[in-house]
Amino acid sequence: MKTTISLSTPSQLETEALVAVVLNQADPAQAEKNKDAKPQLKLATEDASVQSAAADLLASGELTGKPFESNLLHKPAGLKAKRLLLISGGPAKKFSSYELRRVAGAAVRTLKGRGIRSFAIIAPAPSGIPADEAVGAIVEGALVGNFDPDYYRSDRKDQKIDTLTILAGGDQKALERAASEAQIVGDSQNFARDLVNEPSNRMTPTILGERAQKMAQEVGLKCEVYGAEKIKELKMGAFWSVAQGSDEPPALIVMKYEPAGAPEKPVLGLVGKGVTFDTGGISIKPADGMEKMKYDMAGGATMIAAMRAIALLKPKVKVIGIVCATENMPSGKAQKPGDVQIAMSGKSIEIINTDAEGRLVLADGLHYAKQLGATHLVDAATLTGAVVVALGYANVGVFANDDAIYERLHKANEEAGEKMWRLPLDDEYKEQIRSNIADIMNTGGRWGGAINAAMFLKEFAEDTPWIHLDIAGTAWMEDQKPWIAKGPSGVALRSVVEFVRGFAS
Repeated sequence: MKTTISLSTPSQLETEALVAVVLNQADPAQAEKNKDAKPQLKLATEDASVQSAAADLLASGELTGKPFESNLLHKPAGLKAKRLLLISGGPAKKFSSYELRRVAGAAVRTLKGRGIRSFAIIAPAPSGIPADEAVGAIVEGALVGNFDPDYYRSDRKDQKIDTLTILAGGDQKALERAASEAQIVGDSQNFARDLVNEPSNRMTPTILGERAQKMAQEVGLKCEVYGAEKIKELKMGAFWSVAQGSDEPPALIVMKYEPAGAPEKPVLGLVGKGVTFDTGGISIKPADGMEKMKYDMAGGATMIAAMRAIALLKPKVKVIGIVCATENMPSGKAQKPGDVQIAMSGKSIEIINTDAEGRLVLADGLHYAKQLGATHLVDAATLTGAVVVALGYANVGVFANDDAIYERLHKANEEAGEKMWRLPLDDEYKEQIRSNIADIMNTGGRWGGAINAAMFLKEFAEDTPWIHLDIAGTAWMEDQKPWIAKGPSGVALRSVVEFVRGFAS
């Protein structure tokens, strides 16, 4: 999707469709108390002609002002645009770049479903959102909205937006820079979604490694992909214990970003779980819904795509990306409950449940990142169903062994417009994973399952500042939303990229 910035007067722009944001000026607290109160709707634009074109509809009483409510007007009076699309951003007092990002996605999905290939959107003003931030949010949201997962349908319709024009005021160079950076981030998020969307027969560990290498070559990253022999040579016993049950060879993907002029430290280590299909192994999952387990490499896809964005954005900080990619399959070669495995760090692990495999591959990935020089660690993984029980499908579960690194991540995800919630890592939880036969167990029982998994990973991060992102409930959109298609979400990509950039500022 090509994006351009225009300082033109919205009413004078010739376009297939002009999009304007509708905001409800009523106080949300008062509206909650008085359910019969009418919304006070106003367009977020200072263009009098656009306001006039929408005036009758806004005054009609037909609109509720609820988020993403849309109305399309043809041949709007006084405008050169062929259509005027009004999309509600909800209450004006709560409107932020988070809502604007979704409004832009909703605009794309509304218009492309009607066969429209280009449109213009008015950056809302006044809205309290700085112009460059608004432009970035619109670009990211539009790119996310433009993605559809129906690759293999023979009747797939070629519906996409080719050209987006953003009408905004301010320093054009600054706005264009914001749009360019947002394009990199949005394209990278869709790259992650593309990897996750592929079925496991078309996204094996080998193919994932090949895709990472191709991407690295395109953007100037160093990338090495190692196989079983290297994994054994490194004594990655935890990683290999998962891989040994599959006929598909595993892949250890190592990406390095080392920009000229970057300080020797910090070195950021981004580690992703790359289980390209998870049957649960010998502790096999129920058949119902197992087809979704192609998404179990979403953490790995996030880190591969994050490395892409980092290489293009060029922050002055060293970054290492590691993805441990494998299938988790049941076979005569597969590990069994009760087995003891020795991780790369030397810790012994009693295998209680072979479906708790993600923490095993991450254990060796985290330790290897430290061996390669990482001074700070972030991992992302579709790790536990328990995090969905705790947080539902709205928030990423965040765990940290260091308050300072958590504050950096929290600031990054607020800037990125992603919802995350910190969960505890108190020492009491360590008792849950203590083993009678080995150093630790790979599960800790039914209660606090997401925390038990994080406590397991903490054993391998040790004293290195570390963040764990459990994206099991957020990496896949269970239903189609106005701003995004059902399927892979690319969650955490934006936050990870902002986190990295924060170290270079």
